[in-house]
Amino acid sequence: MSDLAEFVVILTAIVLAVPLARRCRLGAVIGYLIAGVVIGPSGLGLIRDHEAILHIGELGVVLLLFLIGLELKPSRLWALRRPVFGLGGVQVLATGAVATLALRLLDYPPAGALVAGLALSLSSTAFVLQLLAEQGELGSRHGRDAFAVLLLQDVAVIPMLALLPLLATEARPGDEGDGLRQAAVAVAAITVAVLASRYLVPRLFRLIAASRSHEVATAGALLVVAAAALGCAEIGLSMSLGAFLIGLLLADSEFRHELEANIEPFKGVLLGLFFIAVGMSANLGLLAEAPLRLLGLTLGLMALKAGLMFGVACAWGHAAASAGRVAVLLAQGGEFAFVLFANAAGLGLLDAARVEELSVVVTLSMALTPLLLAALQAGEHWLAARRPRPPGPPLPPISPAPVLIAGYGRFGQTLARFLHVRHVPYTLFDTDVARIELGRQLGETVHYGDASRVELLRAAHAAHAAVLVIGIDDVETSLRAAATAHRHFPQLRVLSRACNARHTLRLMDLGVQAVASDTYLSALEMAECVGVALGDAPAAIRAEVERFREHDQRNLRRLHGLHHDERRMLAAARAAVLEMEAVFGGRERRPPAGRDD
Repeated sequence: MSDLAEFVVILTAIVLAVPLARRCRLGAVIGYLIAGVVIGPSGLGLIRDHEAILHIGELGVVLLLFLIGLELKPSRLWALRRPVFGLGGVQVLATGAVATLALRLLDYPPAGALVAGLALSLSSTAFVLQLLAEQGELGSRHGRDAFAVLLLQDVAVIPMLALLPLLATEARPGDEGDGLRQAAVAVAAITVAVLASRYLVPRLFRLIAASRSHEVATAGALLVVAAAALGCAEIGLSMSLGAFLIGLLLADSEFRHELEANIEPFKGVLLGLFFIAVGMSANLGLLAEAPLRLLGLTLGLMALKAGLMFGVACAWGHAAASAGRVAVLLAQGGEFAFVLFANAAGLGLLDAARVEELSVVVTLSMALTPLLLAALQAGEHWLAARRPRPPGPPLPPISPAPVLIAGYGRFGQTLARFLHVRHVPYTLFDTDVARIELGRQLGETVHYGDASRVELLRAAHAAHAAVLVIGIDDVETSLRAAATAHRHFPQLRVLSRACNARHTLRLMDLGVQAVASDTYLSALEMAECVGVALGDAPAAIRAEVERFREHDQRNLRRLHGLHHDERRMLAAARAAVLEMEAVFGGRERRPPAGRDD
């Protein structure tokens, strides 16, 4: 097969496998690994020489470590120092030590067991951050602490890579002096890198910036990374170590964002090639030969990491539920384990059979993590449904008012100001203590309470109010509040903020009479400003926007009742777009004033 044909096969595998893996919530890394397995020797055998692809893909790891170095600004590390160095440091050391002892019991050589144990202590940064983003939990405490642990693990990769040549030296008798020589060379390399980043690199990028050429800027960014990696490789250190070091030294540079933007596309493609090559090298025959051993090792690794992380998180002050989330999120092996395995194999610290075994274990652990997280969430929901709900705190007396506003965010604050200037009485409540304090500082009385609790609505005299406005940010909470009001206070007119069209349709199912989306109305207001900027008369464009809104609301009512059938709803939405084009089509636009066309 020609090089171009192999390139087409790899791209096809990426295009098919990665979106499928993302759709199944397995993450892009698993998608790349699956693509490599399918087209590699253990799969269809379309590509057999994975070593060449692995060498190219290692450049992606180099670029990734450079970007990690750029992100690790000293100020950022200092702000997160307690969870990063405390929680993360304990996790890496404890997991690495226990995993090393376990591998020694499995007859791994001492140096190989140490390398593999440290590699298995790492989790997948890209994988976990994607899961947290999908769950909307990046801002939660367990999300922040999981991120802190991942940050420490990313930093810990560098000393681990630097340790490998020293372990390899110790494993070869007669080379006792090499360790001191390597240490001296490393100190010299760091000194050169510091001087270059301080004096040479800024001058280079100022020269490049003066050329005003994006291509030259991209070439300059790649040159800096490649030169640092090559320099470290030539003196016997890791290329990744050199890239990370120069990235760390440039973290406070004024060119940091430009470097990041220029390197990111290359990093994504080359890192994908690295994971595909790892997938190609995966020995599926090994899984068929010893399924129980590999599954046992995988479950043992996940149980070890989750158990230790749970204990560390509980000691750090997490509640059991929060500690369980952190433990499950970090229970898998990570992408840097593959990097350490490959480097250890190259230095003779691990043989090919053990590298294959460990690679399969890490891959299986990554594939099982979303399933384990889903099982944990299902268990939490099951327990919550069967746990008796304690009564809420006694509610303070609330004066009757015709308007009730649930949620004192940006939406609720704006509405409250409008009602205040018109002397319309209203009652505010929220569950966010910070917002309640903000209201007090602004002279507002914001009552603490959950709008989905019927007790709160009764205490707020909902039976005598005219309107309930739901301005809550969370979709599910707003739906529960609307359902409670509709069920217990049918005379109350419910108006709600909607986050998106799907939210709007679900609110309509609950009998909410009017829906106002802040982003929708803001977009229409912006459309009016755009029309004026393009030369339309303000009154005319305002009428056009109002006409558009009327048609859009009519189309939304048509979609109501179809949103449970995805195919029919999409067909109706496409038809609505064509109808809108027909209604608003056929008009020639005048050029903006003052422009000669």
